[in-house]
Amino acid sequence: MAAENHSTVTEFILGGLTNRPELQLPLFFLFLGIYMVTMVGNLGMIVLICLNSQLHTPMYYFLSNLSFVDMCYSSVSTPKMLVNFVSEKNSISYVGCMSQLYFFLVFVVAECYMLTVMAYDRYVAICSPLLYNIIMSHQICFLLLAAVYIMGFIGSTIETGLMLKLSYCESLISHYFCDILPLMKLSCSSTYDIEMTVFFLAGFNIIVSSSTVLVSYAFILSSILHIRSTEGRSKAFSTCSSHLTAVVMFYGSTTFMYLKPSTASSLAQENVASVFYTTVIPMINPLIYSLRNKEVKAAMQKTLRRKLS
Repeated sequence: MAAENHSTVTEFILGGLTNRPELQLPLFFLFLGIYMVTMVGNLGMIVLICLNSQLHTPMYYFLSNLSFVDMCYSSVSTPKMLVNFVSEKNSISYVGCMSQLYFFLVFVVAECYMLTVMAYDRYVAICSPLLYNIIMSHQICFLLLAAVYIMGFIGSTIETGLMLKLSYCESLISHYFCDILPLMKLSCSSTYDIEMTVFFLAGFNIIVSSSTVLVSYAFILSSILHIRSTEGRSKAFSTCSSHLTAVVMFYGSTTFMYLKPSTASSLAQENVASVFYTTVIPMINPLIYSLRNKEVKAAMQKTLRRKLS
């Protein structure tokens, strides 16, 4: 097969979450509801932060960008999945598939580093409170945010470029969107080298970012334990608990998907893990940060009172 042709497939068929017709409509309404909550929750978080000056701090600056990333990477896969629930032919063009893969990877990698930057922000706030405004200046926050998106685009460009070099002999993707592992299974040739490269890149992103988060929280925990007042410890814990919950959920599901041999889990397990981090986590994140954060709840109440008065 000529390498320059890249692919003999011009269109892929998405297998979806299930092939049982009686489940298609209930799943459509379920994921439509999840997607609507995701959009409203994350957009609401962004608007709330923009409208309330007391939330114009580095912590909420990063949180608004986390909401933006969650909206984007949920929107890359969920609308197509919803269409496939109610259409007879669940097809996607080769270009459409690779575009979906590219933007999905951009925002997933960006989410990794956004959570890392947020952990660093909490580390500075708790371990060096007197220097917080100097260390987390507007310029530093902007540079950190730029680095987050640059890492997303670099990682996605490399991994999508590798997938474009493959030749595909089969068109049925046993998944509900174009992801790396399901696509590699359709290749005519050996994917060992590419699989190892993807494993290394995913490992680098997950291990470097999660290690930074763990080190940050080790210092945070040490500082919290040295706080004498119970009220002070409680306040410090409350500012970190929401972020730590989001970190555990995201890294747990992505590690299961990308840091294991491709034969180590069943299709059903992979679908559950994918659904969790592509649709459930983007929905849960704004709920976690709003329900467990006193400042967000206070800002929400203030905004509602202002609108109703």
